[in-house]
Amino acid sequence: MNPRISEEFITDRIKNTVHPSFMEKPFDEFKGPVRRAAVLIPLALVVDEWHVLFTRRTDIVDHHKGQVSFPGGRTDPDDESSEATALRESFEEIGVRPEDIRVLGALGEYLTVSNYLVTPFVGIIPWPYTFTVHTPEVERIFTIPLDWLADPLHHQEMVRKETGRGFITYLPYDGELLWGVTARITVSFLAALGMAAPQ
Repeated sequence: MNPRISEEFITDRIKNTVHPSFMEKPFDEFKGPVRRAAVLIPLALVVDEWHVLFTRRTDIVDHHKGQVSFPGGRTDPDDESSEATALRESFEEIGVRPEDIRVLGALGEYLTVSNYLVTPFVGIIPWPYTFTVHTPEVERIFTIPLDWLADPLHHQEMVRKETGRGFITYLPYDGELLWGVTARITVSFLAALGMAAPQ
């Protein structure tokens, strides 16, 4: 593990870095109400190496079938904050108890094409951990090493022919394809740590 990537370093960078927001399309193209959502970027120290935990959605969900994502979802009226949303959804989806997560801070917000304003939170979880999938939304839980994610040879910016808009995609890892908003949030997190170019 890179010796400078300590928990204290990660916490300091998240709290003391300006995190840009991101929109998947120009603001004037958004129609209808914007709904709040939040996700957790779970970090785990696996054999002295930082890993990021992801989930793969099932093929029976209404949206984003089979895509790699972070634990998280739409804010409920009873949620006290976006952080509470991320913690609640992480428990509901993969069984990580809120008291087992050390939240280090938040990144910039992401306005998606589906009109969700997503706030990503970075949190450290114990490892190993006994996960429990509580929802038909999640097919698989897996991790990717932080250093692998930071390697510029493993991801690139692509452009959609039909819209001309850019998106980030990674090379496959362990049979999983990380791309889209989840990939952009990942690279933004790496940029906050000084491990990738700013997004």
